[in-house]
Amino acid sequence: MDKTIKRQPGPFRTEQLRSGDAYELSRGHPILREPTGGRGSRANRAGAQVLGTDPAVDAVGVDTGYALSADTLRAPDVAVGNRPDRPGWVQGAPPLAVEYADTGQDERELQLKIAELLAAGTQWVWVVRLGMPRQVEVHAPGQPLQVLRAGDELAAPGVLRNTIPVQALYDEDAANAATLRNLLQRAGYESLRAAGEAEGIDEGVLRGLRQAVISVAEAKGLALDPPQHERVEACRDHAELEQWLRGVGTAASAAVIADLFSR
Repeated sequence: MDKTIKRQPGPFRTEQLRSGDAYELSRGHPILREPTGGRGSRANRAGAQVLGTDPAVDAVGVDTGYALSADTLRAPDVAVGNRPDRPGWVQGAPPLAVEYADTGQDERELQLKIAELLAAGTQWVWVVRLGMPRQVEVHAPGQPLQVLRAGDELAAPGVLRNTIPVQALYDEDAANAATLRNLLQRAGYESLRAAGEAEGIDEGVLRGLRQAVISVAEAKGLALDPPQHERVEACRDHAELEQWLRGVGTAASAAVIADLFSR
């Protein structure tokens, strides 16, 4: 938070915060956003990957700041939709917001955040509980709370084309499977089998893997540079493509991706 805010007791307005400040605002009152633990950050990445590759989605944000009003700023862990590619806080609310809740979660603050997002126009807030049993709570305006568990499917009509397996929001294997389905659909195929029948099984698998590497990097905001992109497009080695896909899926920075492709 900038020096002016540090010297003042508040309340504050959204324009007084800057990108990188470790705070949200609720009716002018600052709320500290603490760093995410290892389990939470891993699950967060899986969720952003799956949601960002859905064929109906053109924008996904991670910790994007939404100015819900002049004195309320909220940053969902993952937000789907209403994420323009320009600097500054996004005005309004995302259609779908995902929050990850783990050990030590401040429940009162979480419920306040959910209420403010829904009041501002968010259609669904999915709260992913990372304790045991793992589950997802679905909040929607005027609807009773819905609790889904492993084996259930999440839907967001009008925002997502596909339903999302609950496990895909926190489990990397489930996330990768859902991501591959999404990427094949983006390429015009309903399944890997359909891709294989259209182009030959081997060519269909290779094309799907290449597209998965490129799209997962883009979904994480770590798009491949031209030489890396060319290497992926030219690769005909299943094992190498799968290694790149795993590496890109867990990469946290462009430097990590650069190291991956230097081997």
